[in-house]
Amino acid sequence: MKRPTPFKTISSHTAWSCPWYSVRQDEIVLPDGGTAVYNTVTKSPAVWIVPVMGNGRIAMLYTYRHTIDDWCWEIPAGGVKPGQSLEEAALAELREETGGTPQSLTYMQQFYTANGICNEIGHVFLASGVELGPPQHEPVEIIEVHPLPIGEVLDMTHSGKITDATSALAIFWCEPQLRQIAGMQHNNSTQRIIL
Repeated sequence: MKRPTPFKTISSHTAWSCPWYSVRQDEIVLPDGGTAVYNTVTKSPAVWIVPVMGNGRIAMLYTYRHTIDDWCWEIPAGGVKPGQSLEEAALAELREETGGTPQSLTYMQQFYTANGICNEIGHVFLASGVELGPPQHEPVEIIEVHPLPIGEVLDMTHSGKITDATSALAIFWCEPQLRQIAGMQHNNSTQRIIL
């Protein structure tokens, strides 16, 4: 059962926006009767895709992120455009960022990407039998596609080498399926991958 909302919204307006997200300002009444202004980054839902190729490798992205001036290991991801289903968005992002098309696409789970400041909901898919082609990156996207063995990607995730939290979470959620695809076993006592 969902608990009642502790805040009452008096007014709401968009303080700033760009094509990718907006900032909404809500004037709220707190449980103690006081008032406050609460800022929320509003975004459309987004999709994350763990792309497993027919040869058992995961098509990982090595991406430059201007926000942190660093390169990050990630999986394909992007926002759901108006009129798109989650599945259509997942297929489109996979095609744009890796040039990939899958034989199958399985919905895994959903999560809140940054619930302290943002209302975005992320949806995770596992794509199997992915065949790569020419990517269709936007000019601002600096992305390299690196097909890596499943075991190596799981090692990277467990060791913290994958620092993009949403990508790491998606890979963790797909780990049982990835291990099955790779024919791997896991020793829980040592947390090390046995090939």
